[in-house]
Amino acid sequence: MISSIALPREIRIGAGAIDQLPDVVIGLGSARPLLITDGFLASGGAPERLVQSLAAAGLDADYFDGTVPDPTTASLESGLRAVRDHGADLLIGFGGGSPMDTAKALALLAVRGGTMRDYKAPLRNDAPGLPVVAVPTTAGSGSEATQFTIITDSESDEKMLCIGRAFLPVAAIVDYELTLSMPARLTADTGIDALTHAVEAYVSRKNNAFSDDFCLRAISAIGGHLRRVYADGTDHDARSAMMQAALHAGIAFSNSSVALVHGMSRPIGAHFHLAHGLSNAMLFPAVTRFSLDSATQRYADCARALGCAAATDSDQRAAGLLVDELTRLSVELAVPTPELSGIAPQRWDELIPLMARQAIESGSPANNPRVPSVGEIEKLYSEIYR
Repeated sequence: MISSIALPREIRIGAGAIDQLPDVVIGLGSARPLLITDGFLASGGAPERLVQSLAAAGLDADYFDGTVPDPTTASLESGLRAVRDHGADLLIGFGGGSPMDTAKALALLAVRGGTMRDYKAPLRNDAPGLPVVAVPTTAGSGSEATQFTIITDSESDEKMLCIGRAFLPVAAIVDYELTLSMPARLTADTGIDALTHAVEAYVSRKNNAFSDDFCLRAISAIGGHLRRVYADGTDHDARSAMMQAALHAGIAFSNSSVALVHGMSRPIGAHFHLAHGLSNAMLFPAVTRFSLDSATQRYADCARALGCAAATDSDQRAAGLLVDELTRLSVELAVPTPELSGIAPQRWDELIPLMARQAIESGSPANNPRVPSVGEIEKLYSEIYR
């Protein structure tokens, strides 16, 4: 079987790597880069400092800080104007998954036109847009190394998965020091997001030997460091390990796929405006339990890599211990249920049929070891509410 592998052209990793942003941008032949970020990061002054460093290197740089959590088609409109007004020849996605996803979407729209609905899965988008340099400030989404972007349709509240090499950054700068100020809640949610990426890519029906290695490395690093960094955000070794784990998990699922957890989490985020990593965390134990018998050996491998099962445990026992560990991790990292997040039961029940249909239409559940019916997805949504 032949696997098609796509990676950024260049990745610079390590403490202080952000200082090399001008060198990377110049190396890509850009003269007018535009940094895409959000208001929170802009309020701290980091985008302004980066623009100044780019200007000092002779570049005509500026930044746009209008991205929103879980970017929408409406939020792209002002961003696209900023790209065109600046005459940008390269975009820098600076922030968490949302600014990076926004930069990817704007890079395509600026060249190809249309709307993001024109590019949603199952359509593949491989013709290039503007080049994108991704600079993550959280350790979770892996968007710096993936050929995906997620944009919510402002009219329907559908989280649209858009895929293809058009969305793969040409370069990434992965500097764990940018994550040192992340609060505990965000640290937990993004850490579980990265773990979900790695486990789903490993058990996916599209798994391959290349991705497998990155999956198991990421799972092992997260098992050894997520609790540490949640307890102490200033732990440099743990922050560094989690940043690389998120990158490895991103490489893995970009070249394999995600599966049912992601298919079900996107509608939760779209309709109830919960962080993507948090909605993944709500679903992870229940969906894993649902899927175990269809990929027992692979889930057992994940358990051993995570450190919750021994090499001497049978695959059946190890796979069961993985569900136990994911449940325990949710408790220790204070992952709330939808009910405890303040979602009214009537509204949850009312939207279950629509969320189940949207999950199926995203295509991700078809990659799951156990491919669910709409009814089974509805049952899982009901199960996790409390």
